[in-house]
Amino acid sequence: MRRLAGLLVVPALLLSTAACGDSGSDSADMKNGVPAITGGAKFGETPKLSKGEGDPPKELKVETVSEGSGPALKKGDVAQVNYLGQVWDGKEPFDQSFGKGKPFEVTIGAGMVIKGWDQGLEGKKVGSRLELVIPPDLGYGDKGSGDKIKPNATLVFVVDIVKGTSVPASATGKEVPQEDKALAKTGTNTDGKEVSLTIPKDGEPPAKLVSNYVLEGDGPAVKDTDSVVVKFHGKTWKDDKTFESTYALDQTVTWPIDQISVKGLKEGLVGKKVGSRILLVIPPDQGFGAEARGTIPANSTLVFSLDILAVM
Repeated sequence: MRRLAGLLVVPALLLSTAACGDSGSDSADMKNGVPAITGGAKFGETPKLSKGEGDPPKELKVETVSEGSGPALKKGDVAQVNYLGQVWDGKEPFDQSFGKGKPFEVTIGAGMVIKGWDQGLEGKKVGSRLELVIPPDLGYGDKGSGDKIKPNATLVFVVDIVKGTSVPASATGKEVPQEDKALAKTGTNTDGKEVSLTIPKDGEPPAKLVSNYVLEGDGPAVKDTDSVVVKFHGKTWKDDKTFESTYALDQTVTWPIDQISVKGLKEGLVGKKVGSRILLVIPPDQGFGAEARGTIPANSTLVFSLDILAVM
């Protein structure tokens, strides 16, 4: 099934230590074997890329256009980046975040974007401008993507790493007693591993939204303008079945609050403190309603154990 993480927000972007190819020779349109940046060359400026010449590299090529002075990105960090993407033999970008007022957020090594991004960004310093040349097997392969990226296309990206945030493995707040026997119970382990979620047998789900602390952190309260970095375990109340767990995958998800399409999820997160684990019980009228989504039946009450690890 399509991961629930992708169903909870409004899609905003095309995108879901590297070996180097041959350096090639320089020309007006090529530099160090990659298409030259012919305008907006400085970090923060909207770049303009030339068309690639000759055969593209067969392996991932990462060119540091300018190196920043910030910390190096490591697996699990959340990076905020601006980017421009163009196919090797193209003259115009197929997508970009420059000029849109908000960087794109990506969790390094989480597999939420194409492999060339995960591999190309890891180990690079915040404040750097990179040029990535991504072969098809690390991009969209023989399927392509939409009308602008044909099958077996080599992709070229200019990427500015604006910010990097280290994300803890787990919520670590103060434990709050779970005394209501009519509610689901969630585990309190803080080792970053799977968190249990137990729904009472034969119990009726609450008719109203529940958003309770299980571990209460001491970070800032989540605002409706934030993007939150979370891990979660989600179940449907009626059949007590897991529909997704990012704890089990050891992955985080970043959700811009203003793009969350599930009303109860948005309302349950806003106001809660960073560093917390919360129990969320979302009735159907604040969830997916009469629509079935993947393995989630229509009119389901959704139950989450959810760690709020960071805000962006």
